Amino acid sequence: MKEFELKYGCNPNQKPAKIFMKDGGELPIKILSGRPGYINFLDAFNSWQLVLELKIATGLPSVTSFKHVSPTSAAVGLPLPEKLKKACFVDDVQDLDSSPLACAYARARGTDRMCSFGDWVALSDVCDVTTANLVKREVSDGIIAPGYDPEALEILKSKRGGNYNVVEIDPNYIPAEVEHKDVFGITFEQGRNNFKIDRELLSNIVTKNKELPENAVRDLIISLITLKYTQSNSVAFAYDGQAIGVGAGQQSRIHCTRLAGGKAATWFLRQHDKVLSLPFKDDIGRPTRDNVIDGYINKNEEDVCADGNWQKYFTSRPEPLTDAEANEYLSSISGVSLGSDAFFPFDDNIERAFRGGVSYIAEPGGSIRDDAVIECADKYGMVMAFTGMRLFHH
Repeated sequence: MKEFELKYGCNPNQKPAKIFMKDGGELPIKILSGRPGYINFLDAFNSWQLVLELKIATGLPSVTSFKHVSPTSAAVGLPLPEKLKKACFVDDVQDLDSSPLACAYARARGTDRMCSFGDWVALSDVCDVTTANLVKREVSDGIIAPGYDPEALEILKSKRGGNYNVVEIDPNYIPAEVEHKDVFGITFEQGRNNFKIDRELLSNIVTKNKELPENAVRDLIISLITLKYTQSNSVAFAYDGQAIGVGAGQQSRIHCTRLAGGKAATWFLRQHDKVLSLPFKDDIGRPTRDNVIDGYINKNEEDVCADGNWQKYFTSRPEPLTDAEANEYLSSISGVSLGSDAFFPFDDNIERAFRGGVSYIAEPGGSIRDDAVIECADKYGMVMAFTGMRLFHH
């Protein structure tokens, strides 16, 4: 296939639209089901690069959930603790632990479930049946992978009345070293961002504390690779093999950090005993549960638990999660890793990171206020590495 005609571009009025290779060659993809659109393919090709790079860097099956050309999360195939299984709505899957790819999917899709509603999924490995069954029951626009087990493909092709978008990409495809983009009739040209993110990138530790354990190395690599394919400015919190909060596309870095930190806090609080024991009615769908849990955690009482309202969702009125309970729970958390796609210009980002349980930081450095940022990190005993490399993505 040399080109694929799209229904329209970013919006219905933007026609004609298609994807093709500028050199006239074959597209490195097969469309196995559905008819992906312009934004679907933007998500597909960005998300595939992320999981491919993450698999190479960690050696583990990797998955990301994308929405509007930024990841909601990315994760590697580590087993899930029981509380996390329940928080991700996968505690009913008996064979989950037998598939590292399915574990990675459960983590990535379960991180920011509200933002992942209607997502695009990328898998680093051939899709197996367990992973396909997990994808089938979520609201999603499509998936890209290097291959599909025959039974897994049939499961996915049955989704959305047979219209679910399933794309297979050639894992050996290597893009041209120079890329182009047209804006307002003007063509931009640049070299591809082939910068390698690995353990060596974290060797320049600038804080007094220089003890960087291997699990933090892994999580910092996950956060940085996630940021490499996130619309800038961006900050990512990572923990236990997955990005748990992504602050994307903000003009101010502190807003990135606040946004990512807030999402990370929600991820942690979804595993609070009060949240896990919410008495949902049996007929409440998964997306509705996501919205209700978010409202419950973030104290939107008028939407969730107000008089005359809670009966829509619960068999009995739940006890509120008080600020004191939430703060006590969150204050016990540490060991979180944080990556930033550009330097921190002020130490307010470090203060906010500390309140989010961050112990390890990777950022480029190079600010005129680096000394103040390092001093703040030292105040909290953090480990901070300067990578020397900006990771802007637009």
